Amino acid sequence: MTSTKGAGAAPALSSLVTESARDAVLSSGKEEEKEKRRLEQLERRKELQRLLEEEDSKLKGKAPKPLTPGKVTRAQIEETLRRDQQQKENEETVDKPKSHLEVPLEENVNRRVPEEGSVEARTIEDAIAALSVSDDSDRHPERRMKAAFTAFEELHLPRLKKENPNMRLSQLKQLLKKEWMRSPDNPMNQRTMAYNAQK
Repeated sequence: MTSTKGAGAAPALSSLVTESARDAVLSSGKEEEKEKRRLEQLERRKELQRLLEEEDSKLKGKAPKPLTPGKVTRAQIEETLRRDQQQKENEETVDKPKSHLEVPLEENVNRRVPEEGSVEARTIEDAIAALSVSDDSDRHPERRMKAAFTAFEELHLPRLKKENPNMRLSQLKQLLKKEWMRSPDNPMNQRTMAYNAQK
């Protein structure tokens, strides 16, 4: 019976060994994966850090300094000095935009006084009136009638008195009135426009 027990224990022991070997293989595979993930994360962090430093240097206006070896040769020093000098020359030659204080003043066309004989129109109605060929007729001649008649009377009454010394003043005024109706000085005899006509 002992032999059967030993024979039964041997397969159980061998299954334990194979399981422990399998676990060791699996655990080493898991450890390898964990190590691989950790290295990848480190690489990502380094890359992100480098990108962040580049972006910061661009925002500050300085080019990122490349990692240089410990020793710098004389040729490299001369090259950097020459590059710096060229950048300074380029900055000096670039035209800077002029400020409002450096630019000469321009004439304000809104305040320009029109020249004599020129026509200025700021609205559509003014432009149409300026371009129209109609003559400027008086719209309300009846408003000027009394003043025009008084001026006509002062001018022509002495002449009528000399021509007709026997007539009374009322008769002279009737003659004057007849002449006034035919006179070109009468605003009603001049060309007129309707009171509601367009300009």
